[in-house]
Amino acid sequence: MKQLSIIEETRPVDIPLAERCRPLHLDGIKGQEKILSPGSTLQVMIQEDEFSSFILWGPPGSGKTTIARLIGKQTGHAFYPFSAVLSKIGEVRQLMEQAKFRQHTENKKTIVFIDEIHRFNKSQQDAFLPYVESGAIILVGATTENPSFEIIPALLSRCHVFVLESLADNHIAEIIEKALTSIHKDLTIESEGLNLLCQKAGGDARRALNNLEMVCRCAERGDKISAAAITRSLNSRSLFYDKRGEEHFNLISAFQKSIRGSDPQAALYWLARMIEAGEDPMYVTRRLVRIASEDIGLADPQAIVQAMAVKDAVHFLGMPEASTALSQLTVYLATAPKSNSMETAYNDAKKDALATGHLKVPLPIRNAPTQLMKDQDYGRGYKYSHNYDNSYSYQSYLPQPLTDKTYYTPSRFGFEKEIQKRLDWWKKLKAQQKKSEESGNSS
Repeated sequence: MKQLSIIEETRPVDIPLAERCRPLHLDGIKGQEKILSPGSTLQVMIQEDEFSSFILWGPPGSGKTTIARLIGKQTGHAFYPFSAVLSKIGEVRQLMEQAKFRQHTENKKTIVFIDEIHRFNKSQQDAFLPYVESGAIILVGATTENPSFEIIPALLSRCHVFVLESLADNHIAEIIEKALTSIHKDLTIESEGLNLLCQKAGGDARRALNNLEMVCRCAERGDKISAAAITRSLNSRSLFYDKRGEEHFNLISAFQKSIRGSDPQAALYWLARMIEAGEDPMYVTRRLVRIASEDIGLADPQAIVQAMAVKDAVHFLGMPEASTALSQLTVYLATAPKSNSMETAYNDAKKDALATGHLKVPLPIRNAPTQLMKDQDYGRGYKYSHNYDNSYSYQSYLPQPLTDKTYYTPSRFGFEKEIQKRLDWWKKLKAQQKKSEESGNSS
């Protein structure tokens, strides 16, 4: 007992505020009522101490590790935590063999918690499969990345996925106010300062507590912390963006859908979110070039011209000067008439091309640079359009089974209305020429 008291006296006390304030009970976890409410699957698992393998998926600071630790604290099963960042898969595999032995000899279950499980690559994740399937271990994984992309399907199919949400500002505020009482400086905080800390946290409780700890270091005993003091202490951007993670794709998706939806205000907002968070401007430019053809196309033929001009401007100016060029193109595309007819046309043609790749080019439209090819009737019967009235001559340019197939249908917007007029005119000329040919043949 004496040795225990010595250990308690010498235990480090200067640990980060976020660790000191980690909840000691499940009801202390804020903002995750959806998965921890009475009667929910996870709550019942914890209450009954009967678990099946599961993944905790959520943004940083949402409570994944805390939930796992609290399970380890109160479960009657053996509990072993690992970090995929610090641990080697060999260590985990060794533990799983021990768990298998324990299952066979003692009929006891083992919970293995892997924090940041997505850091194990696909082949390493394969190592969990036989132990999860046999029931030797109950796997609990935590990840900030979308399990659909980061967890192998065979493993994911054997795990339930619990989705944690970013904390709302009112939950962050509760956490900050409670944590403030554990800082022994008799500090208070202005409402504007509290709102600013919540804003800078971005739904991340750990970030909120780390920021609070930084602010409090600069405060004197009895101070009332203001928004200005917080700004001085936290002189850093507060945009939350992972250029390699799911949020990268979420923001670019929001950006393109805003342009497609003809909302320049939202498109500018998402553009600024990406650029100010450090996104590669050329990545954004490439998406804008794609949007110019995918969502606008021939409804406004100038869209692709504008996009390529801005591509050169971004190269020439660099950032931050190129931000206005990107804004100009964003607004131009968002306010342009919309048409996806080019994408639809290509996809339809692609489908037929893949299915009929064996069909030969019709002889009249084959090139005949040699006499041998001419002798094989290459180019025979070709009608040179410029030699006919209106520079048009009807002939089949598609393989026989696909004659008269339509892939491109103009939309009713922008320049494509003019294209439709041209297509209608050519269709009329075609009908006249076919009628003339038929009457000539019959005579």
